[in-house]
Amino acid sequence: MTDLPVSIEDIRAAHARIAGAIVRTPTLYSRTLSDVTGAQVWLKFENHQFTAAYKERGALNTLLQLPAETKGVIAASAGNHAQGLAYHAHRLGIPATIVMPRTTPIVKITQTEGHGATVVLHGETFDEAHARAKELEIEQGLTFVHPFDDARIIAGQGTAALEMLEDAPEIDLFVTPIGGGGLISGMATVARGWSHDIGVVGVEAELYPSMYNRVKHTQYPCAGDTLAEGIAVKEPGRITSAMVEALVDEIVLVSERSLEKAVSLLVQIEKTVVEGAGAAGLAALIEHPERFAGRKVGLVLCGGNIDTRLLANVLLRDLARSGRLARLRVRLKDQPGALFNLFRLFDQERVNIMEVYHQRIFTSLPAKGLITEIECETRDRAHLDRLIAAIDAAGYEVQLMELG
Repeated sequence: MTDLPVSIEDIRAAHARIAGAIVRTPTLYSRTLSDVTGAQVWLKFENHQFTAAYKERGALNTLLQLPAETKGVIAASAGNHAQGLAYHAHRLGIPATIVMPRTTPIVKITQTEGHGATVVLHGETFDEAHARAKELEIEQGLTFVHPFDDARIIAGQGTAALEMLEDAPEIDLFVTPIGGGGLISGMATVARGWSHDIGVVGVEAELYPSMYNRVKHTQYPCAGDTLAEGIAVKEPGRITSAMVEALVDEIVLVSERSLEKAVSLLVQIEKTVVEGAGAAGLAALIEHPERFAGRKVGLVLCGGNIDTRLLANVLLRDLARSGRLARLRVRLKDQPGALFNLFRLFDQERVNIMEVYHQRIFTSLPAKGLITEIECETRDRAHLDRLIAAIDAAGYEVQLMELG
């Protein structure tokens, strides 16, 4: 601990420094999620910050320690770091420039500009945007603020752990998302410096196991479209890697399906909107229940900036997996009353029909055969199974269209 760049005293100092300008978000016990996962679960709602993410903590702690003559700050980010830095820099009267890839969604650009920052679009990838930010740092005499590989950033992020343990001192394990490693480095520093033993487990999306590779000396690929884009980091930080190796007990990987389930559960049970990265801790409890059974687990819901269309898609997919939404493909004879007789079965089983796709032309069936696909709403999987059995018993060929 003495050889590491951040101590619990640094984090306590950061907490005193940023107090009053950061929302002290609640840490609440979730009885229902505890029942679902088999662990005792406390949630810290960092999605309640003004910019809906914990990144404000590290950004503000860094800004408050800059020399008075600082000309301005610059960062490369298309996510929560951009908005947290832009918001607090504007509030403090410090000019901020954020370099984003040209592929950044327009909503993120407008939100960052809305916080008073100058947005520069450059390149197609984060690496290209980062390189341009470093050029502008030199050209314009700006101060570069790294999203995670900075002791001031790490100390700021660690303030979330202080608040959690003050509000829920019974917590004995942090399960924390890892992207670049800033949040878990701060959380682990607090855990190791606390008055009682607190475990620390990191969580990465299995599509981006960059810190896992670094610590385990593996070479799994880091690529693909993940719901947890906020932790989709190909190269973790130098400082954070050293801290994770020294302080973190274990890193687990989670699937996209578990991330989707976690986002959906948080909406349904806690009535709170969390992005994929923010739900990674809960995803770990869902995917590895035996690892966390009986433990008193603290989870940081570290961000709530998810595209509304993506959120709707995640919720609908979860309904489909649970059997509450379904698409059935049924083969019919092309004769009067065929659909009517089929629909009577839906009525008898009290199943709501939402959409009907009636296919006559683009099918491999004979000319007098046809396929109809019906989207319907049921109470649960057992109710859906009864409907399928009734259709089958009536002599129809029926197939449930399954999600991956």
